[in-house]
Amino acid sequence: MKLIVGLGNPDDKYKNTFHNLGFMSVDKAAEKLGVSFNKEKCRAAVAELKVGAEKVIIAKPLTYMNNSGESVRELISFFKINPADVLVIYDDYDLFKGAVRIRESGSAGTHNGMRSILEHLGHGNFPRVRIGFKPTEKTQIPLIDYVLSGIKEEDKLTFNKAIETAANAACDFIKGETLQNVMQKYNTKA
Repeated sequence: MKLIVGLGNPDDKYKNTFHNLGFMSVDKAAEKLGVSFNKEKCRAAVAELKVGAEKVIIAKPLTYMNNSGESVRELISFFKINPADVLVIYDDYDLFKGAVRIRESGSAGTHNGMRSILEHLGHGNFPRVRIGFKPTEKTQIPLIDYVLSGIKEEDKLTFNKAIETAANAACDFIKGETLQNVMQKYNTKA
Protein backbone atom coordinates (compact mmCIF):
# COMPACT_ATOMS: atom_id res chain seq x y z
CA MET A 1 0.00 0.00 0.00
CA LYS A 2 1.18 3.51 -0.80
CA LEU A 3 0.27 6.87 0.70
CA ILE A 4 0.78 10.13 -1.21
CA VAL A 5 0.32 13.25 0.93
CA GLY A 6 0.13 16.80 -0.35
CA LEU A 7 0.57 19.50 2.29
CA GLY A 8 -1.53 22.65 2.37
CA ASN A 9 -4.29 24.53 4.15
CA PRO A 10 -7.94 23.64 3.51
CA ASP A 11 -9.60 27.10 3.45
CA ASP A 12 -10.35 28.73 0.08
CA LYS A 13 -8.34 31.82 1.03
CA TYR A 14 -5.17 29.68 0.86
CA LYS A 15 -6.06 28.03 -2.45
CA ASN A 16 -3.49 29.69 -4.74
CA THR A 17 -0.74 30.38 -2.22
CA PHE A 18 2.76 28.95 -2.09
CA HIS A 19 1.85 26.96 1.01
CA ASN A 20 -0.68 24.99 -1.05
CA LEU A 21 1.72 23.71 -3.72
CA GLY A 22 1.44 20.25 -2.13
CA PHE A 23 -2.36 20.28 -2.39
CA MET A 24 -2.15 21.49 -6.01
CA SER A 25 0.29 18.69 -6.86
CA VAL A 26 -1.84 15.87 -5.44
CA ASP A 27 -4.92 17.40 -7.09
CA LYS A 28 -3.05 17.16 -10.42
CA ALA A 29 -1.90 13.57 -9.66
CA ALA A 30 -5.46 12.52 -8.77
CA GLU A 31 -6.72 14.10 -12.00
CA LYS A 32 -4.10 12.16 -14.02
CA LEU A 33 -5.12 8.93 -12.27
CA GLY A 34 -8.85 9.57 -12.73
CA VAL A 35 -9.76 9.69 -9.04
CA SER A 36 -11.28 12.37 -6.83
CA PHE A 37 -11.11 13.35 -3.19
CA ASN A 38 -14.54 12.02 -2.27
CA LYS A 39 -13.88 10.66 1.24
CA GLU A 40 -12.63 11.95 4.55
CA LYS A 41 -10.47 9.71 6.75
CA CYS A 42 -8.04 10.45 9.54
CA ARG A 43 -8.73 14.20 9.27
CA ALA A 44 -7.78 14.25 5.58
CA ALA A 45 -9.57 14.53 2.25
CA VAL A 46 -8.83 11.19 0.59
CA ALA A 47 -8.85 9.69 -2.89
CA GLU A 48 -8.38 5.91 -3.19
CA LEU A 49 -7.37 3.75 -6.12
CA LYS A 50 -5.86 0.40 -6.95
CA VAL A 51 -2.80 -0.09 -9.09
CA GLY A 52 -2.67 -3.77 -9.87
CA ALA A 53 -3.29 -5.43 -6.51
CA GLU A 54 -1.91 -2.50 -4.51
CA LYS A 55 -4.16 0.03 -2.80
CA VAL A 56 -3.09 3.68 -3.01
CA ILE A 57 -4.29 6.53 -0.81
CA ILE A 58 -3.83 10.15 -1.91
CA ALA A 59 -4.45 12.54 0.97
CA LYS A 60 -4.74 16.23 1.76
CA PRO A 61 -4.59 16.75 5.56
CA LEU A 62 -7.35 19.04 6.83
CA THR A 63 -5.51 19.83 10.07
CA TYR A 64 -3.86 22.96 8.62
CA MET A 65 -0.21 23.06 7.71
CA ASN A 66 1.36 23.37 11.16
CA ASN A 67 -0.50 20.26 12.40
CA SER A 68 -0.06 18.08 9.29
CA GLY A 69 1.73 15.41 11.32
CA GLU A 70 -1.43 14.57 13.26
CA SER A 71 -3.30 13.49 10.13
CA VAL A 72 -0.26 11.81 8.51
CA ARG A 73 0.44 9.74 11.64
CA GLU A 74 -3.23 8.68 11.79
CA LEU A 75 -3.24 7.69 8.10
CA ILE A 76 -0.03 5.65 8.43
CA SER A 77 -1.34 3.94 11.55
CA PHE A 78 -4.86 3.30 10.22
CA PHE A 79 -3.69 1.84 6.91
CA LYS A 80 -0.52 0.22 8.37
CA ILE A 81 1.77 1.79 5.77
CA ASN A 82 5.54 1.38 5.69
CA PRO A 83 7.32 4.79 5.81
CA ALA A 84 9.21 3.93 2.58
CA ASP A 85 5.79 3.79 0.86
CA VAL A 86 4.80 7.31 1.98
CA LEU A 87 5.52 10.23 -0.36
CA VAL A 88 4.99 13.77 0.96
CA ILE A 89 4.78 16.73 -1.46
CA TYR A 90 5.23 20.25 -0.14
CA ASP A 91 6.45 23.79 -0.80
CA ASP A 92 10.02 24.66 0.16
CA TYR A 93 11.47 28.14 0.59
CA ASP A 94 14.98 26.67 0.64
CA LEU A 95 14.74 26.04 -3.14
CA PHE A 96 14.35 28.72 -5.81
CA LYS A 97 10.93 29.04 -7.43
CA GLY A 98 10.01 26.25 -9.77
CA ALA A 99 12.75 23.83 -8.67
CA VAL A 100 11.62 20.29 -7.82
CA ARG A 101 13.73 18.05 -5.56
CA ILE A 102 12.91 14.48 -4.64
CA ARG A 103 14.73 12.86 -1.72
CA GLU A 104 14.56 9.53 0.14
CA SER A 105 14.59 11.16 3.57
CA GLY A 106 15.70 14.29 5.37
CA SER A 107 14.99 17.02 7.87
CA ALA A 108 12.13 19.51 8.02
CA GLY A 109 14.29 22.47 7.03
CA THR A 110 12.29 25.67 7.52
CA HIS A 111 8.93 23.94 6.89
CA ASN A 112 6.49 23.79 9.83
CA GLY A 113 4.26 21.16 8.20
CA MET A 114 7.23 18.83 7.75
CA ARG A 115 8.41 19.64 11.27
CA SER A 116 4.99 18.48 12.53
CA ILE A 117 5.23 15.24 10.52
CA LEU A 118 8.74 14.49 11.81
CA GLU A 119 7.61 15.15 15.39
CA HIS A 120 4.58 12.87 15.08
CA LEU A 121 6.42 10.07 13.29
CA GLY A 122 9.64 10.39 15.28
CA HIS A 123 11.79 10.27 12.12
CA GLY A 124 12.27 11.66 8.63
CA ASN A 125 12.78 8.32 6.88
CA PHE A 126 10.23 8.70 4.12
CA PRO A 127 10.45 10.06 0.55
CA ARG A 128 9.46 13.62 -0.23
CA VAL A 129 8.99 15.97 -3.17
CA ARG A 130 9.92 19.59 -2.49
CA ILE A 131 8.72 22.42 -4.74
CA GLY A 132 10.77 25.58 -4.47
CA PHE A 133 9.25 29.02 -4.21
CA LYS A 134 12.11 31.20 -2.99
CA PRO A 135 12.11 34.36 -5.10
CA THR A 136 15.11 35.11 -7.27
CA GLU A 137 14.62 38.80 -6.51
CA LYS A 138 14.97 40.27 -3.00
CA THR A 139 11.81 40.59 -0.93
CA GLN A 140 11.18 42.43 2.32
CA ILE A 141 8.13 40.30 3.13
CA PRO A 142 8.63 38.15 6.27
CA LEU A 143 8.66 34.40 5.48
CA ILE A 144 5.52 33.77 7.58
CA ASP A 145 3.61 36.19 5.31
CA TYR A 146 5.36 35.24 2.09
CA VAL A 147 4.36 31.54 2.26
CA LEU A 148 0.71 32.59 2.42
CA SER A 149 0.92 35.12 -0.41
CA GLY A 150 -0.66 34.40 -3.76
CA ILE A 151 1.25 33.14 -6.75
CA LYS A 152 1.77 36.07 -9.14
CA GLU A 153 0.35 35.88 -12.65
CA GLU A 154 3.83 36.10 -14.21
CA ASP A 155 4.96 33.07 -12.14
CA LYS A 156 1.97 30.82 -12.84
CA LEU A 157 3.60 29.03 -15.79
CA THR A 158 6.71 28.28 -13.70
CA PHE A 159 4.65 26.84 -10.87
CA ASN A 160 2.27 24.95 -13.17
CA LYS A 161 5.33 23.19 -14.65
CA ALA A 162 6.63 22.38 -11.16
CA ILE A 163 3.21 21.05 -10.08
CA GLU A 164 3.06 18.92 -13.24
CA THR A 165 6.55 17.54 -12.51
CA ALA A 166 5.63 16.74 -8.89
CA ALA A 167 2.38 15.07 -10.01
CA ASN A 168 4.21 12.97 -12.63
CA ALA A 169 6.77 11.92 -10.01
CA ALA A 170 3.96 10.89 -7.66
CA CYS A 171 2.21 8.92 -10.43
CA ASP A 172 5.40 7.05 -11.31
CA PHE A 173 6.02 6.30 -7.61
CA ILE A 174 2.43 5.02 -7.32
CA LYS A 175 2.91 2.81 -10.38
CA GLY A 176 5.93 1.13 -8.79
CA GLU A 177 8.95 2.92 -10.24
CA THR A 178 11.87 2.89 -7.84
CA LEU A 179 12.51 6.11 -5.97
CA GLN A 180 15.99 6.24 -7.56
CA ASN A 181 14.42 6.24 -11.04
CA VAL A 182 11.87 8.86 -10.01
CA MET A 183 14.65 11.05 -8.63
CA GLN A 184 16.75 10.74 -11.79
CA LYS A 185 13.78 11.46 -14.00
CA TYR A 186 12.20 14.40 -12.17
CA ASN A 187 14.73 16.27 -10.04
CA THR A 188 15.01 19.69 -11.69
CA LYS A 189 16.68 23.04 -11.30
CA ALA A 190 14.67 26.23 -11.58
